Amino acid sequence: MILCLSLLVISCEQWVVSPDPESNPEVVFEYLWKEVNERYAFFEEKNLDWDRVGEEYRSKISQDMGQLELFELLADMLFELRDGHVNLTNSFNRSRNWEWFEEYPVNYNENIIQKNYLGKDYWASGPLLNQELGEVLYVNYRSFSQGIAEGNLQALMIRAQNKKGLIIDVRNNGGGSLRNAEKLASCFVEEDTEYASQRIKNGPGKNDFGPWESMSYSPKEGLKYTGPVVVLINRRSYSASTFFAQMMKVLPNVILVGDQTGGGGGTPAFGELPNGWSYRFSVTQTIDTDGKQLEGGVEPTIKAEIGRQAEINGQDSIIDGAVIFLENL
Repeated sequence: MILCLSLLVISCEQWVVSPDPESNPEVVFEYLWKEVNERYAFFEEKNLDWDRVGEEYRSKISQDMGQLELFELLADMLFELRDGHVNLTNSFNRSRNWEWFEEYPVNYNENIIQKNYLGKDYWASGPLLNQELGEVLYVNYRSFSQGIAEGNLQALMIRAQNKKGLIIDVRNNGGGSLRNAEKLASCFVEEDTEYASQRIKNGPGKNDFGPWESMSYSPKEGLKYTGPVVVLINRRSYSASTFFAQMMKVLPNVILVGDQTGGGGGTPAFGELPNGWSYRFSVTQTIDTDGKQLEGGVEPTIKAEIGRQAEINGQDSIIDGAVIFLENL
């Protein structure tokens, strides 16, 4: 329920609202803490004592705290989950956690790619920007939230035929639709391919999960590409990009180059607090075919970084290395 707040601004730090029981700070706090306690999927994997966290932040709650102060306290509590899929949202702010990429090199420069690799005559096959780099086709996909039509894939596959290799660049791709990841991966297989397993948190206990269920994708109809493929990843490849990296990693003709992806292996669920604020957090776990959690990210086959001097010279040494590798196969 969205409440109509009567705001009286008395300082930059505090907003005072009418004493609606449903916006009582203690009620709101307990509701959110309990929801996370019973439904969040990664307490054990992150070695996090949520009871301890609750005690720490519960002691800071007061009946007369304003909405801004309450938001900041709840956001700080959720930050303890260290999860990019966790947010608290209202009309004036949205909490977030970007620690999964902030302390790592970017290894990606969109301006350099646009100017020196895509150029002025690249094909825009929907969101799949692609350009021929000698005998290699380079594909840049910036967000899995951008829908891929069948015609986009058909155009890409036509252009890929007879190429010595493909480069698919999902660096800095923060994710989006898993369906789009499956659509793109479907271009590179001839049969149904299992790549991971997933289970959902289905009870209040820390270990209350449903059974593991396999995750797979199917080949697209029509033209496909089964030659060598290099997928470029970095720490800002998150959520659906992590899933896509895992989809491709299980294929024998694919290598991953760059840095470990940012993770995001849990599917988020959404809810609403008694005061009308919305929240989301991860309620599933996903493991790869070796049983490793995708929440921590997918590791590259070959770790690579863009050298500082190369970037100054307008070069992406990771793309350059992938082109040389593919042309010499």
